[in-house]
Amino acid sequence: MLPKPNRLRAGSDFNLITKTGARFSAPNLVLYANLAKTDQPKIGFIVNRSVGGSVTRHLVTRKLRHNFAAYIPSLPNGLMIVVRVLKAQNDYTTEVSQLVEKTLLKFSTQNNKADK
Repeated sequence: MLPKPNRLRAGSDFNLITKTGARFSAPNLVLYANLAKTDQPKIGFIVNRSVGGSVTRHLVTRKLRHNFAAYIPSLPNGLMIVVRVLKAQNDYTTEVSQLVEKTLLKFSTQNNKADK
C-alpha cells in the first residue's frame, strides 16, 4: 500500500503532470512523470470507466498501489508520477518495473546534467 504522504491527490497536480511531464508507455499503462518541489515522491492513478465497473477500477488501483509501493525508496524526492490505466489486467508487475526503470533512467540523467 502506498503511504499517504506519497499519494498524489490534487487535480491541478494531475493536470500539470499529464500536460507537461515526460511520457512513458507500456501496452496497458501510460506513465507521466515530472519533477516538482516536494519532499517525497508522489504517485497518482487515473482509471477510466472504459477499464470496467467501479469494483474493477478500484481493484486495479489497489494492485497498482501495491506494485508502486515497492519502488518508493528508489524514486528521487520531488518526482511526481501519474499512471493512466488503458486496460484491466491480472498482473501489472512487469509493466510497472519497466516503466519505473525508464523513468529512473530519464530523471537520473537529468539530475546528473543539472549537477554539472
